[in-house]
Amino acid sequence: MIAPPDPNKSFTLHKAELVIFNKDVYELLVDFEILIDIAKLLGEDNQRSFQALYTANQMVNMCDVIDPSTFPAVHELARAFFAQKNGDSQHTIHAMGHCHIDTAWLWPYAETIRKCARSWVTVIRLMEKNPNFIFTCSQAQQFEWVRTRYPGLYAEIQDYARQGRFIPVGGTWVEMDGNLPSGEAMVRQFLQGQRFFKKEFGKYCTEFWLPDTFGYSAQLPQIMQGCGIKRFLTQKLSWNLVNTFPHHTFFWEGIDGSRVLTHFPPGDSYEMKSKVEDLLKTVKNHKEKGRLNHSTLLFGFGDGGAGPTQLHLDRMQRMQDVDGLPRTQQSTPDSFFSAVEADTSLLCAWKGELFLELHNGSYTSQAQIKKQNRKCECILHDVEMVSGLALVQKRTFQYPSAKLQHLWRLLLVNQFHDVLPGSCIQMVVEDALKYYEELRNSSTQLLKDAMLSLFQGSSGSTEGRNTVLNTLSWERTEVVSLQGPGQKKTLALVKVPSIGYTTVTESLKPTFPVTVTKQADGSVSMENGILRAIIDPIGRITSLYLLDCKREAISEGCYGNQFVIFDDIPLYWDAWDVMDYHLETRKPLMETLNPLEIVSSGGLRGCLKFSIRISKVSVIHQEVILDAMCPYLKFKTEVEWHEAHKFLKVEFPVRVHSMNSTYEIQFGHLQRPTHWNTSWDWARYEVWGHKWSDLSEHGFGVALLNDCKYGCSAHQNVMRLSLLRAPKSPDSNADIGHHQFTYAVQPHAGCFQEAGVIQCAYNMNFPLHIAPLECAGPEVGSWSAFSLPSPAVVLETIKLAEDRSDALLVRLYESHGSTVVTQLHTSLPVKEAFLCDLLEHTDPSKALPISDSSIELSFTPFQILSLILFLK
Repeated sequence: MIAPPDPNKSFTLHKAELVIFNKDVYELLVDFEILIDIAKLLGEDNQRSFQALYTANQMVNMCDVIDPSTFPAVHELARAFFAQKNGDSQHTIHAMGHCHIDTAWLWPYAETIRKCARSWVTVIRLMEKNPNFIFTCSQAQQFEWVRTRYPGLYAEIQDYARQGRFIPVGGTWVEMDGNLPSGEAMVRQFLQGQRFFKKEFGKYCTEFWLPDTFGYSAQLPQIMQGCGIKRFLTQKLSWNLVNTFPHHTFFWEGIDGSRVLTHFPPGDSYEMKSKVEDLLKTVKNHKEKGRLNHSTLLFGFGDGGAGPTQLHLDRMQRMQDVDGLPRTQQSTPDSFFSAVEADTSLLCAWKGELFLELHNGSYTSQAQIKKQNRKCECILHDVEMVSGLALVQKRTFQYPSAKLQHLWRLLLVNQFHDVLPGSCIQMVVEDALKYYEELRNSSTQLLKDAMLSLFQGSSGSTEGRNTVLNTLSWERTEVVSLQGPGQKKTLALVKVPSIGYTTVTESLKPTFPVTVTKQADGSVSMENGILRAIIDPIGRITSLYLLDCKREAISEGCYGNQFVIFDDIPLYWDAWDVMDYHLETRKPLMETLNPLEIVSSGGLRGCLKFSIRISKVSVIHQEVILDAMCPYLKFKTEVEWHEAHKFLKVEFPVRVHSMNSTYEIQFGHLQRPTHWNTSWDWARYEVWGHKWSDLSEHGFGVALLNDCKYGCSAHQNVMRLSLLRAPKSPDSNADIGHHQFTYAVQPHAGCFQEAGVIQCAYNMNFPLHIAPLECAGPEVGSWSAFSLPSPAVVLETIKLAEDRSDALLVRLYESHGSTVVTQLHTSLPVKEAFLCDLLEHTDPSKALPISDSSIELSFTPFQILSLILFLK
């Protein structure tokens, strides 16, 4: 049933009955069901199974179905069996009612709102009848929907929350995807979620709750800790296709060394039905036997909501302490984790990412959603930064706090774990794209308004003068397109300071102009003093030469920028999965539609273009671009894609030998093997990364950069970037149509940190802004708000601090994996600086001294630091 709703489906009602509920019969049926399950499931080696069987047999013998007066004695037989209690050593299961509701999946957002109302009113009615019933519920967005549309129900929820029975968990705006959101977006999930729960329910969540997400970034432990959370619950790794994860309760350690106590319910589900088999499976599966005697069980219908039923609760009441079954109690997340925390001395630790060995096609499905996600993350970054600087420059500027919160929440809801991964129906895709359109249109206007204020208008003629704005924390020298005389666009080489702007009247002269030369065989050579690339007539790189160190990047006899297509027919989860056997169907694309031709012959930019046929209905158009003073070769790509169950990738076989490749993740990077020595290595045949991946040996390497792709791999010496898929379920039109994206290849000397790969990937994703003519800026000069001497530290975010009008929040992280002491230089009128957590709580004891407009900062590897800067 993994399919969209059928609007033409109809049903015929044949019969309706009016019945009277017979509670006595119901009670006997529940008794009997549990006894029979105990008899069947405990097995012949267990005496309790025979006791249960004989008790059930006696109940049948004593019960006269037409004489209700026999029922009490029959019920007493079962009650006596259930009253025989466990010993003190028995395992304790902490049972929690739950109602997993996918914020969107096989239904649109509007239906989710109704699902929340239907499910939660059922929960409230059950609480009225069952005083011991405890229910856990995540996702601030769903609470907000109910708050605004069902205020009466919401008031009841708040009342039961105060009683400690309706328990908000998770701390995030939605249960987001655990891999693809940027680091800052993950912080905002917690910032928006935790602030909502604090405001509406009086306290922050202490557990991160993400049961159904397709893997978990190794930076999540640090982000959790920074948001006041040291406990984590999920269960999705039980879906691993290849390897069985070795723990259910353990410490998870992130790339910076942060640790969180993590639990996977051993029943491997978040929608159990409180049956005997659920309890026995929980105990049997539990991998911490001997180390820990507690686990959880989440019961209730889920995915589409509904939650627990009275039958679930009645089963639970009977089985809470029965000899032969584990001890079971209605519990809370805090009670469970507190019981674990009482003694963690025997628990193991897991370092690095929690990689799900399934659903790896979700890194590529629904390319338009992934592109819009990346673009919106970037433009929100720029709007906040420029708005913050405009506020400092001109205190009458109205920082758009409310609008930005609304836009961030649009982005965050679209990062739900069936939307951003692309595993949703077409109706959801349409909803998501509408949100992105609103987000980009509004953000574009907000950015323009902020630039107008930052530059405070301009006096006199703007003819021949442009202001170029840089929102990144390093100086950039790049080729841009400027507004020339008579509205004519011209290329110019510009140098722009970090987090600042410069006024441009003429182009800088490149040290080495780009040269483009056509060769006798139809190939074209492009050179800029850093790189020399030779492109063959069908657009493949036959040579990519790094001039300074005289190193060839492309493997001998192989081709870079080789498009390849694969058959892509997963076993079941179409939009979710790509199976390893797809690699056996590799087919290079070789048919030229339009052969290579020169578009721009050099100077500041060399540009070639060509077209490749994928099939009779699909085609690739590409421009190959080399700019002056640019260390990478860029591929601006358009694809008309009308395929079914195909997977398009681009390959770069490189002259590098290394056991591991490196991939950017949130606020850092990690390594994965390039070999398949073990089943754990092989299971990573398709992985995810963010803006760059790199394959390096000592002294030399090659990086792939991208502006909106997430799926990738590196096996032996072949680097691949996953471009497009064509799944047919649950959206039969997924990815069909026109696509535009850009990627680049960057050979480099030394390690990728020294070569500036991280900065280049940022540059590709955060282009320089050319100010609108009406705010062309000062007539002369440059201005920089912040700078950092260390290339290891990235200033990621500048925004107005929450609930303040006189302070900026500045977030930085260490990107190289090194210990660094550096200075944050600023030209802003900062009077005080404090370290704060990711929820922006400051510690008065953590004031940072300011000397000569500089703040000294100390970082450990991959550490995130947030500062509140109070302005004069």
